[in-house]
Amino acid sequence: MTRESSPGGAGSRAANSEYLQKRQLKQGAAGWILLASLGVSYVISGDFAGWNLGIGTGGFGGMLIATVLMAVMYSAMVLSLAELSSSLPTAGGGYSFARRALGPWGGYITGTAILLEYAIAPAAIAIFIGGYVDSLVGLDGPLVYAAFYIVFVGIHLWGAGEALRIMMGITALAVIALVVFILAMLPHFDAARLFDMPVSDAVGASSFLPEGYLGIWSAIPFAMWLFLAIEGVPLAAEESREPGRDMPRGIIAAMALLLLFAICMLLLAPGGAGAQAMSTSAAPLVDALQAVYGEGSAAAAFVNVVGLFGLIASFFSIIFGYSRQVFALSRAGYLPRTLSVTNRRRAPTLALVVPGVIGFLLSLTGQGDLMITMAVFGATISYAMMMLSHLLLRTREPALARPFRTPGGRFTSALALGLAVIAFLSTFVVSLVAALWAGVFYAIMLAWFGFYSRHHLVAQAPEEEFDAIESAESELG
Repeated sequence: MTRESSPGGAGSRAANSEYLQKRQLKQGAAGWILLASLGVSYVISGDFAGWNLGIGTGGFGGMLIATVLMAVMYSAMVLSLAELSSSLPTAGGGYSFARRALGPWGGYITGTAILLEYAIAPAAIAIFIGGYVDSLVGLDGPLVYAAFYIVFVGIHLWGAGEALRIMMGITALAVIALVVFILAMLPHFDAARLFDMPVSDAVGASSFLPEGYLGIWSAIPFAMWLFLAIEGVPLAAEESREPGRDMPRGIIAAMALLLLFAICMLLLAPGGAGAQAMSTSAAPLVDALQAVYGEGSAAAAFVNVVGLFGLIASFFSIIFGYSRQVFALSRAGYLPRTLSVTNRRRAPTLALVVPGVIGFLLSLTGQGDLMITMAVFGATISYAMMMLSHLLLRTREPALARPFRTPGGRFTSALALGLAVIAFLSTFVVSLVAALWAGVFYAIMLAWFGFYSRHHLVAQAPEEEFDAIESAESELG
């Protein structure tokens, strides 16, 4: 390899054909239905556990307001990402968009934030899986976490097409469990049960907001859990059949279904079993059904068994997401380049294994709420950066091919950007410790880039090539 300077002034290396040949994903593995399934799969665990902790911090009213705000943010962001992913279809997802709009630093800041979210979220889900397995067979802890990491990282090593099809089947089972829960709880809904939590002496406290106005802020990270990680759909762009058509269809269809499920979970679980009972439950859907139908009810047993697939679906798909983010950053030289080498089935081996080991170690803390807050810290930074990228690309590159255009244009992405900043600030309200730990990890990763990897970027990685072509065209113009 020869050393050359990149358009942005940072050092880069020209990649020979052998380098890129060892770093290729399987193209054409996913159509829009599979991408929609991937979007639902990323998020669906949030319907089974985690979101209900927001009732404990903000009461039903606080959680309701927080959920509405986050539903608006994610809907606006999904419409913006539909445009970006159809215009710039690479495995880097949000990192690729920010790289194009904001240069190497912007790309790395965004990619690292997504990586923080995607490396930590599976640890939280593993902890919640332990809670469901414990209620089924009385087994929880490190052995359960390790078993799930080993099995599902192994399936991903088998190949993308196979993994995505298995994921689609698991997601279908999880959706069936949610439908059974909804139908079983509808006849037992009582609005009075939504407001059974004791009222505190906080400012603005009432039966609707038992923890006052601050409770709304505290509930935001848990409201995000109902939608968190849907932004990972663009990470599959290089493996989709027709990105310009399939990416927008897939991510928008997934968001529509997730909005429906969020409304149902938020109303029916506390509306059937009571908000106070749901505020601390490790398996809220199962506990809600047991409260209504009794301990040995068929509905509760079914949702407990099949509901485990909801947690598995998100665990499985986020492993896919973090591996593609690590792959893209590594292929371009932002992370150690060995992490992007793919096996004979076009799966990035170390990009799957290394974050998996880190996630397993984090799961040993057993603190799912702490993990949620840390994941949200990274997610909200990436959301703000991606929406800023949408705004800048609309302004600077009006002629960029856009097979899908965001309804509302810059207003839509500006709305998502503002709400992302609010969500970021909420992590400090919920847990200063979690936010600081996430900040330490983030600072270490930024130092790595500042002192080393920005001088060793790979010029012929897709994201770097896009930038080189754009700069050359600019100079010619």
